Amino acid sequence: MATSIMHVSMPHKTSNYLHTKALEKGHVYSKTTSINIKPCSILCTAEKSNDQNPIQRRRSGNYKPSSWDFDYIQSLNSEYKGERYLRRVFELKKRVKMMLEGVMDRVDQLEFIDDLQKLGILYHFEDKIKRILENIYHDRIAGKNEKMKETNLYSTALEFRLLRQRGFCVSQETFDSFKNREGDFRESLVDDIEGLLQLYEASFLMAEGECTLELAREFATIFLQKKLDENNNAIDDYLALLVRDALDLPLHWRVERPKARWFIEVYEKRPSMNPVVLELAKLDFNIVQAIHQEELKHISRWWKKTSIAEKLPFARDRIVECYIWTLAGHLGPQYAHFRTMGTKVNAFITVLDDIFDVYGTLEELQLFNHVIQRWDSKSMEQLPHYMQIMFLALNNLIKEIAYDVLKDHGIVIIPYLRKLWADLSQAYFQEAKWYYEGYKPTLEEYVENGWISSSAPVILCHAFFLLASPIKIEVVQSLFKYHNVVRLVGIILRLVDDLGTSPDEMKRGDVPKSVQCYMNETSACEEEAREYIRFLIGEAWKEMNREQVAESSLPHEFIRNAVNLCRIAQYMYHHGDGHGHQQHPEIKDQFRRLLFEPIA
Repeated sequence: MATSIMHVSMPHKTSNYLHTKALEKGHVYSKTTSINIKPCSILCTAEKSNDQNPIQRRRSGNYKPSSWDFDYIQSLNSEYKGERYLRRVFELKKRVKMMLEGVMDRVDQLEFIDDLQKLGILYHFEDKIKRILENIYHDRIAGKNEKMKETNLYSTALEFRLLRQRGFCVSQETFDSFKNREGDFRESLVDDIEGLLQLYEASFLMAEGECTLELAREFATIFLQKKLDENNNAIDDYLALLVRDALDLPLHWRVERPKARWFIEVYEKRPSMNPVVLELAKLDFNIVQAIHQEELKHISRWWKKTSIAEKLPFARDRIVECYIWTLAGHLGPQYAHFRTMGTKVNAFITVLDDIFDVYGTLEELQLFNHVIQRWDSKSMEQLPHYMQIMFLALNNLIKEIAYDVLKDHGIVIIPYLRKLWADLSQAYFQEAKWYYEGYKPTLEEYVENGWISSSAPVILCHAFFLLASPIKIEVVQSLFKYHNVVRLVGIILRLVDDLGTSPDEMKRGDVPKSVQCYMNETSACEEEAREYIRFLIGEAWKEMNREQVAESSLPHEFIRNAVNLCRIAQYMYHHGDGHGHQQHPEIKDQFRRLLFEPIA
């Protein structure tokens, strides 16, 4: 018998979060409401409505056509689909597994595991690596590694990071032996570049209140940057590449797949490179890329069949980018359905965002939001033609996902999925009202609404239904109260998005983003505001780190997926608006290397 799930209300937990963080950082932060000032806007030329309304003047996002059109995607044909490459990978995996089993020295084991992870092939050896790390952790508990911990910063920090990221409880006190009597890290460590780099990377797994790791991050950052700036051959070219990359964005915040592409090319230049491991990494990357290309061809045919890009030409046609969002984890062929349906969800999020953010008039948006809140197909007849198309297409997607879940798990999830989209619509509508009323929200108001408008709840909860097996009612109920994990991911997505997109959005006269909200409240300059937003992102990451090791009603797989969503957001917006604007050469190049260009 099918189980029906009732909807639950949404908590409001963000209220004192920003104020508390501001006080901790020493920033001035006001909760007062700003005065209303009518924003400027960039308007489209007058156009005739598809309905029988008078001519409307509408805004434009000035979005360019997709860099990868339908014909290009359909022309993709990788040679790495061939059976001979799969046979070669099978042979190489056996050899690498034997190497892994043959490594006896603890530091060598840690380095090997670290390389496999950075090369993107660790998932082939999960069971073996889990046993190795469990043994290392039990040795720590027994005190067998005490002597090495006291003397070797490099191995201590590497071990700390690899264990913590796997959920092992490792105390920050591990690093106390590297401090002086005053509680600072010893000056004698500043010339240990490899040790400092590992300390820096380990520090990003800190949870809130871990002062030693906070101090470690500051200490390592200062002296790593100083070594790069000195430019006196104190650091070799290979190590300098690693340091620059880490200071740009730490490993813990990076997506594995794009990182693997970069590290494979760097690893190839390393004097101690293992050719068998390198060949496996290259082949694995190219084979997985070929799988993803075939999926993308299938998805692009679906997207073309919907005619949404044609019927709603004001919206971003970004099916490739929508697919990239699904590549944070779950890369194997067994996750093809998840990636396909996840891409469809992302595509509809993008179009819905553009309806509310750019194209719809306030009157149209109010009616559209009303229809979505009630999910009333009869009221749909009152909508403009373009909104009817969007609503019906979204309704069909929800039914498709719900049917699969009902068939496989016996649970009726349509009320849940509708609630997710209704909450997103309401958050988008709130931002549209702010724009049309000329209202400047406080940072607190903005983030309280923005963690939902980030679309994180929609993405994560759909992913839960697409991946979880079995689906337990108690887990669903906890999740749909918008668990703290969902809220934290929403905050990170919202703020990272704002750092990457707000310059373009401000040019067209959007509602103030988090950067502008902080500037309005504190009279800070833009760079000071951006620094504060980066600080808030770091604080949210600390809470996410704690959630990863805490007892939770949520499955570990869901939390891992949540962390990966934060990482893919960092990837998409690190160099600007990676989702909306494709003209930035670095953004376009990183997508090309990820999906379309095999490694030679």
